[in-house]
Amino acid sequence: MTRPLNIALLGATGSIGRQTLDVIDRNPGRFKLFGLTEGMRSSNREAEHLVRGQAGEEGFDAQVEAMVTDPRCDLVVVAIPGARALPPTLSALRAGKEVALATKEVLVMAGALVMKAAGAGRAQGGLPERQGIRPIDSEHSAIWQCLWGEERENVRRLIITASGGPFWAHPDLDLDQVTVEQALNHPRWSMGPKVTIDSATLVNKGLELIEAHHLFGISLDAISVCIHPQSVVHSLVEFTDGSLKAQLGRPDMRLPIAVALAYPDRLPEAVPPTTIGEISGLEFHELDETRFPSVRLAREAAVGGRGRPAVLNAANEEAVNSFLAGELPFSGILPAIQRALDAFPGCRESLEDILEADRWTRDYLRNKSGTVGRA
Repeated sequence: MTRPLNIALLGATGSIGRQTLDVIDRNPGRFKLFGLTEGMRSSNREAEHLVRGQAGEEGFDAQVEAMVTDPRCDLVVVAIPGARALPPTLSALRAGKEVALATKEVLVMAGALVMKAAGAGRAQGGLPERQGIRPIDSEHSAIWQCLWGEERENVRRLIITASGGPFWAHPDLDLDQVTVEQALNHPRWSMGPKVTIDSATLVNKGLELIEAHHLFGISLDAISVCIHPQSVVHSLVEFTDGSLKAQLGRPDMRLPIAVALAYPDRLPEAVPPTTIGEISGLEFHELDETRFPSVRLAREAAVGGRGRPAVLNAANEEAVNSFLAGELPFSGILPAIQRALDAFPGCRESLEDILEADRWTRDYLRNKSGTVGRA
């Protein structure tokens, strides 16, 4: 009998981490929790590598490095938020590990570096069929699944779907008056507060566009976003012959997690099947980039390069935190991002410079005005 896959889970107590543990628990013959990281909360789990604390704390980074590069580790699930996910992801890939990636910031900030590390890891492993990075985001998992067995030259464009968040269907709503409670009331998905706010501003779709560009080697202008309120179609691929492929399923993150962990297999009953009734009456709408300019902003940052995607990401995190703290109106999130992008002088795209761009952005928005919300 083949031994269970040894999994290291970075971020065991967050939403993705908890659902990953659920998938592991329901498939004990296939997966074993080899290691995990915890922050302030406890997952009440035991593993050979159990790392508690935060990035930068004494001993934490070294322990995580040892865990993700351990020869016995087969797969690293990256589910910790922010820039701190980048160094351990690069370490795991360079060590030839498979990485199931749920953290958007990793590819947004340093897509070229990460994909280069994934290629180096595959070469080191001597296994050309290795995937390297297995996406956990539902949209990227959908595109990945649609591309299985397809040649990249036959792809015309990628179409990322968006639920629209809580405000898309209310065009008369004054976004200046949006409360935190309203913004956190997502109509379809159950997610953490930061990701839920990103869904409300549609910044998440801008970040996903940059991710898809790096993951699948598709040009930025061949990736578009459409509104799909039912969140049943998770993304689509259009091919050069005019055909479309779509991946459909319940809005349940355990499905893309299961796909990433079990690839190239599928786990039986990972989630309840989607019924015919649930896929009737599906709607698709063009994105209104005047009301929600976040995708355009992200595309421009990606085209500009030279550290700007890292600035986009850090500025968004700072602005969302200020909104959640009551220091910034909802409508001020995107202007704060634009301010930082306009002020940033650009940088090289080494890991050190990208991390410095992240720090520069946070300092700029905090020090320029005391808080992000005050001009």
